[in-house]
Amino acid sequence: MTQVDTAGTAQGDPDTRGLGQGDARPRDEGPGDTGPRDKGVRTGLWRRGRVLAAAALLLGLVLMLHASIPNRVGNLGSLVETFLPWFGLFIPVLLAGALLRRSVLAVVALLLPAAVWLNLFGGLLTDKSHPGGDLTVVSHNVGADNPDAAGTARALAASGADVLALEELDPAARRTYEKELARAYPHHTVLGTVGVWSRLPLSDTRPVDVEMDAGPLGDAKPADVKLEYNRGLRTTVATDRGPLAVYVAHLGSVRVNPRAGLSSGQRDAGAQSLGRAVAAERNERVVLLGDLNGTLDDRAYAGITARMRSAQEAAGDGFGFSWPAGFPVVRIDQILVRGVEPESSWVLPATGSDHLPVAARISW
Repeated sequence: MTQVDTAGTAQGDPDTRGLGQGDARPRDEGPGDTGPRDKGVRTGLWRRGRVLAAAALLLGLVLMLHASIPNRVGNLGSLVETFLPWFGLFIPVLLAGALLRRSVLAVVALLLPAAVWLNLFGGLLTDKSHPGGDLTVVSHNVGADNPDAAGTARALAASGADVLALEELDPAARRTYEKELARAYPHHTVLGTVGVWSRLPLSDTRPVDVEMDAGPLGDAKPADVKLEYNRGLRTTVATDRGPLAVYVAHLGSVRVNPRAGLSSGQRDAGAQSLGRAVAAERNERVVLLGDLNGTLDDRAYAGITARMRSAQEAAGDGFGFSWPAGFPVVRIDQILVRGVEPESSWVLPATGSDHLPVAARISW
């Protein structure tokens, strides 16, 4: 009789010992396999930071569609456009939050505002100036409360400007500027609180209405009274390359109120009036100098920027912020041109004013 040796089975095979009928031997994980934990981590990286991602997308839309933000309530659109370059500071802040949260979703979402900001302002980060040029123009709001008018005048004369435009000329300080600038600039004209000093002859000077006295009360004022506070002029500079029309303007101030928002009605009306004057100018070569009390991203200047280009944007280095002088955060002092080529644009050192002077070199 044959006996079957079941000892091995009774004792259990070393490979199956301790396993019940329903147990299965665990498989070795290959190099390409990932467990549930790894998959969960990767999924979490995409799910985290949804609020940060939403904020990044909102920022991108604000930058991309700023012109569509309505002005009906507190001139919100113009307020955003005034400080539009500074919205770029939110990008590194959101990026830091995305990295802390280890959120791939938020990092990817930040590509939108980064791309739009670089498209809008990336060109200002490089130096676009060129050597040479035929004429140097300078504009400066000298400040009615400037405690050192004489020092300001000497600094401006030393700038090498061929044509110098001054805004916010206080009647009491006018003689000081005329005296200090007389040697460098034999030709000058002043209408109200704006003036032009030039090394070259001037002609055909007349006031430009920038709507500072609009309405029935303004219409009732005599012409000589209105001229005393005039804030815009147009003159012709005789150059060896032909006549150059020069406009100087000081538009109305704006105020930011937490409840009312941006108050800019008078400035906006002045910008529209100035735009119409530039549009009607017959001289093909035109330069506009002045304190426009706003940045050129603001839709209020569409009538001007449609016909003229910024010397700073075309040939400057950086944003060219000009106000306030102690810590400039916006460029509200502008040099715009038509029919001439800007070769370089820069900001001059501070004077006794709360604005910085701005300069540009142009050629024919």
